[in-house]
Amino acid sequence: MENANLFRLGMDLETGATHEEAIHRGHLAVVGDTETIEAPAERDVMDESRDDHFIRRDGKVFAGTHLIIEVIEGTGLDEEARIQKAFRDCVEECGATLLHIHTHKFSPQGVSGVAVLAESHISVHTWPEIGYGAFDVFMCGDARPWKSVEVLRAAFDAGEVRVRELLRGDGICTGA
Repeated sequence: MENANLFRLGMDLETGATHEEAIHRGHLAVVGDTETIEAPAERDVMDESRDDHFIRRDGKVFAGTHLIIEVIEGTGLDEEARIQKAFRDCVEECGATLLHIHTHKFSPQGVSGVAVLAESHISVHTWPEIGYGAFDVFMCGDARPWKSVEVLRAAFDAGEVRVRELLRGDGICTGA
């Protein structure tokens, strides 16, 4: 019954099917209060035609690329409009889809913000008094998050930019 919980959350990680799709396809039967799961035909997780937006690269399958980007010796890190423009420029350069931007200016200084993307998100918290901005860029699908590094370097005239990459969900789905 453990897999039924994945359906309740909205999607089966192995097949990419939603709860409703599984019922429609006959993979999930609901009788009274009981759900019975019939395993669908095996699908190779490396199959590019799967509709799950996971990334398949170099023999790996993972949910997305998460970059931890540190802007050091930056300027303009206390300006909401500049941060929002940097988010929009990252979205455009990376080939992502912007859904919403929300930022908050703190007193006496600092800005936190998030750009919600169809492909995941970009977020930031800044310490302008020391020229530091902590950015997260997490994107799945066909988006190219590494392109955001140079956008952020230029947007904040950074003296230095440090980047760490995480492959989110690496090893969760394995090939047959």
